[in-house]
This record gives sequence, structure tokens and C-alpha cells, in this order.
Amino acid sequence: MHWLAEVHVALRSGIADPEGQTIGSALRSLGYATVTEVRSGKLMRIAFEAVDHAAAEDAVTEMCLRLLANPVLETASWDLRADEQQDAEEALP
Repeated sequence: MHWLAEVHVALRSGIADPEGQTIGSALRSLGYATVTEVRSGKLMRIAFEAVDHAAAEDAVTEMCLRLLANPVLETASWDLRADEQQDAEEALP
């Protein structure tokens, strides 16, 4: 079965975010005076195969722990869904 994961990685609260500060400052200089904070992060879209939802969750958890996020500095969260379109395309003769 095919799965799609959108993994969001962000710096932990309390960790300085110079990129976010620069973006926030730039937004305020463009006239968005109500912007009080910007935290930057990363979004990764990952397509992969797993036998079921539990195995897919385990795979994404392992990906985050082993490569995608530094657990000392960052948090990772994700949205996981079955890629029904890919599965349907493969089922066609």
C-alpha cells in the first residue's frame, strides 16, 4: 500500500530562530505591523510503501528520529494518509 506523509519540522520553543526573526522583521517593514513572531521550519512530502497504517506510522517515526529532525533542537509532526490514487493506478491492467 502506498502512503503520503507531510512531515513538519520546527525548532523547539526557546531555541533561537534567526531565520524566523529575519522574516518577521521583513514582514513588518513591508507594512504588516501586526506580525509579532515568525518561526521557520521545514516541510517534507514523502511517498513510500508500507503494509498498513501502523507500519506507515512506525516508518515515519523512524525517519524523523534517524534523519529528518534533531530531537535535541527540533520537533517533528506529520500528517499521514493512504495514497489511494497511486494504489488505484497500479491496480489498472
